[in-house]
Amino acid sequence: MTALELVLTPLEMKQADRDTIASGILGIELMRRAGHAVASCAEKLASPSGRIVVAAGPGQNGGDGFLAADLLAKKGYQVSLGLLGAPDRLTGDAAVAARSWTGEVGRVEDLSFHEADVIIDALFGTGLARDLDGTARLAVERMNASGRPILAVDLPSGIDGYTGAVRGIAVKAARTVTFAALKPCHLLMPGRAYSGLVEVADIGIDRKTLEAKGGTLFANNPALWNHLLPRPGLSSHKYERGHTLVASGGATRTGAARLAARAALRVGSGLVTVASPPEALGVNAAHLTAVMLRGCDGPEGLNTILQDQRFNALVLGPALGIHAGTRAMVAVAVHARRSLVLDADALTSFEGLGSELHGAFRHAPTVLTPHDGEFNRLFKGHPDLLDPESKIERVRRAAAYTGAVVLLKGADTVIAAPDGRAAINENGTPYLATAGSGDTLCGLIAGLMAQGVPAFEAACAGVWIHAEAGASFGPGLIAEDLAELVPGVLRELLR
Repeated sequence: MTALELVLTPLEMKQADRDTIASGILGIELMRRAGHAVASCAEKLASPSGRIVVAAGPGQNGGDGFLAADLLAKKGYQVSLGLLGAPDRLTGDAAVAARSWTGEVGRVEDLSFHEADVIIDALFGTGLARDLDGTARLAVERMNASGRPILAVDLPSGIDGYTGAVRGIAVKAARTVTFAALKPCHLLMPGRAYSGLVEVADIGIDRKTLEAKGGTLFANNPALWNHLLPRPGLSSHKYERGHTLVASGGATRTGAARLAARAALRVGSGLVTVASPPEALGVNAAHLTAVMLRGCDGPEGLNTILQDQRFNALVLGPALGIHAGTRAMVAVAVHARRSLVLDADALTSFEGLGSELHGAFRHAPTVLTPHDGEFNRLFKGHPDLLDPESKIERVRRAAAYTGAVVLLKGADTVIAAPDGRAAINENGTPYLATAGSGDTLCGLIAGLMAQGVPAFEAACAGVWIHAEAGASFGPGLIAEDLAELVPGVLRELLR
């Protein structure tokens, strides 16, 4: 199986660097390997003997740029290098690296970016702690305006390595070469949009060191959960594959539940039932075939249905209504200790009442699937959950607070478990921005949980499968298409 793709924060990466150096590998040797990786990547973008312009900063990132410039010049490329600041202010390994460059050291403000085949952005790395201004800002503006492909070293200058935020202005890179592991900014928006195609270069920091310093944050891809996907055997039957229950809204609000139910069935839940209010039974019956139907009159009706232990996963929220009755249905489901997915109205019904969810899901495997608006409404009055600048930290805190897996949807969906594990989705697609898409996601997650996939992995797998299905369809996608695309995605995953 492919190794999990670790994501290290800038601080964790700095600690991994220090431990590697303490183990006997010189810092300048790590920098040389980084320089080789940058030069190799630049060669893929430049024409033979083409013109490469290097914008070097005053720190370690600039040292990588000096070493790459030297290697490229020796291979026959026309290399111009400009430094932000004075050469005599370089220190440590960056100063050693600068001495390898025998060409002219110009000023970054004098570089002719528009004449380059490739621009190497080696101004600032993960250590940036302020907004870019002055000469640095002007250099970034000129790079972006040049229209030439930019290769960023480690991350685009001006992007916050942890949050992915733009610090005043940032380089818009065509490609980024980073070292040892991805950083959060390569996956979080808007950093993801500024990074272009990201290549992770091995510079000799071993896996054990990376895991010791990080090991709880991952890129969400199949390596994280594919080994847990259900693989039916010859003797398998539907009753072994779980029974998902999806609660429906009233007569004019039934479509969302059916979307979720169809997705649960397509992802492999052996049986799926829609629990329908009496007034909506006729509407739902007219649309359902393989999905079964049960009457359910509010919390009391749900409690009666859940006396049957075969219902082992439940979706509450899509078009269910924002009121006390929905909150009561959540309480019934939690008391029944079934695998549970809460979305939409099941979250908004707790607006201003987030304290009622403190530790509520410690004994029932639960996934909460808010978007930003629902997240903010749910945790209104809890600044410790809303204030952190990092999306990762907000979701981790919410998971620890509620005892549930929290999945904060968006172009850079983040999933976190109460134990601190977190994943940033890497295959998001804008085609999922369509009505009913989130209802389908709920069904995918619940259908996987019904088959025994743990909550965190089910949430991660559901998000990735959902995005992969949407991307495979592309323009014109509507929510009704998504469940029908899931078998093709599963076929590739289970091959």
